Amino acid sequence: MGAEPQETPIHMNEVKQSLLETESTTLTESSLPSLDEVEEIIGYKFENKNLLEEAFTHSSFMCSFSYERLEYIGDAVLNLLFSREHYFLYPDLAPGKLTRLRAANVDTEKLARVALRHGFHRYLRHKKRLLEDQIQEFARAVLDYPLHSNGLIDAPKDLADLVESTIGAVFMDCNSIDIVWEVFKGLLEPIITPETIQIHFNTQLNELCQKNNRSLKYVDSWEKNKAVDCFIDGQFVGRGTYSLRKEVAQNRAAKDALDNRWKWMVLREKDTADEEQEEESPTSQLSEEESEVNEQP
Repeated sequence: MGAEPQETPIHMNEVKQSLLETESTTLTESSLPSLDEVEEIIGYKFENKNLLEEAFTHSSFMCSFSYERLEYIGDAVLNLLFSREHYFLYPDLAPGKLTRLRAANVDTEKLARVALRHGFHRYLRHKKRLLEDQIQEFARAVLDYPLHSNGLIDAPKDLADLVESTIGAVFMDCNSIDIVWEVFKGLLEPIITPETIQIHFNTQLNELCQKNNRSLKYVDSWEKNKAVDCFIDGQFVGRGTYSLRKEVAQNRAAKDALDNRWKWMVLREKDTADEEQEEESPTSQLSEEESEVNEQP
C-alpha cells in the first residue's frame, strides 16, 4: 500500500489527442495496431501473450474468444484492490461510506475515462457499429467535466469493460494481486477520495426531499421526446434531456431541480407559513359575539 494518491483531473490535451486518433482510426484486420504497444502503456510484459489478445477482443469481432471472461475476473480483482486500499487508508470510515467510495472508483464512467486517457480503445478488436461514434461523443463530453460528470454524461460500457479485462489478463498472467495494483494504480489516477467524491444528483434530490418531507415524482416522456420531467409536491421543478440513455436524462432533471431549489423551497416555506397562519386565526381571533358570550357569568 502506498501513500494516499493525489487528485489530478484528466489531462485535456491527452483527451483531445485521443479524440483525434479515434476520429481518424477505422480498424480492419490488416490495420490492427500491435498489442506490444499496450504492454508499453501499462508497463507490464506478458508471459502469456494470448491473454493480452483475449483482453482486447470484443465479442463482435467474431472469433473463438472475447474479453468477457477476463472482464469478469478483472471486475472482481479491481473491487478487491480498492476494498483493501481503502481499508488501510481510511481506518475510521464506516462500511457504508467505504462501499460508496469503492463504487465511485470502479463505476463505468470512471473506468471509461481511464481507457480513453491511455488510448486503450485504439487497440480494441471489434466490429461493433457506432462504437467509434460513441467514443468520440464521450471524448468531447469529458472535456466539460475534468474529474467526473456525476452521472450527467453517458460513458461507453465497452471502454470500462476493456480496463477490467486488461486487469483480469494481468492477474491471470502473474497470479499476484500486489503486482496488479502496482501496474494499475497509476493508470487509475485520479483516484476519488472522501474529499472529492460526489453523489449523483438523483440521490441528492431524493435525500433532500426525504429530509424535508417532500413528494418527489419523475414523469417519463423519454420515448417520445428524450426528456424526463421532475415534480415536487405536484409542482414542475426541472427537466433533463439526453438522447442515448433515459437514466442520464433523469439525472439531469434532478440537477435542474437542485439548481432551482431556492424557488420551490421558498414557495413551500411560504405556503407552510400561510397554512399555519390560517390555522391560528380562528382560535386566536374570537368574534365580538363570542367574546361577549364568554364574558357573561
